[in-house]
Amino acid sequence: MRKHLSKLMTKLKKLKPKRRFKKVENTVINELEVNGKTYVLKGSNKVSCNSPIKIAILQRGWVFVGRFSKVGQDCKLENAYCIRQWGTTKGIGELVEGPTSKTVLDPTPTVSFHEMTVVALIDVSENGWKSKC
Repeated sequence: MRKHLSKLMTKLKKLKPKRRFKKVENTVINELEVNGKTYVLKGSNKVSCNSPIKIAILQRGWVFVGRFSKVGQDCKLENAYCIRQWGTTKGIGELVEGPTSKTVLDPTPTVSFHEMTVVALIDVSENGWKSKC
């Protein structure tokens, strides 16, 4: 009986299954737009470009720029940079149009903070910061 089973198994291994469908390569969708609103896959590195870019001045002198979002009391800057040196001659307001040649930015992909730690939020020019954020 064992011999019979091993012969049967050998024959089964030689048989190739018939394909009913064409082989389709895997497709990964990280971003989806529905009715003009963009949705991004949770955990993907890409951040929705619909979020406004803002400079956030936080407690203890921390200054960040990135794509701002807020849920309840929790705030988040994604694709963010810590502004280590403003590189301006007329104050932080110069950075509204984008970084200067002397501005020093340190990449910090995501910064999460409570709304009570915000000293100020500055709306910036999308065009000036788009290449960074």
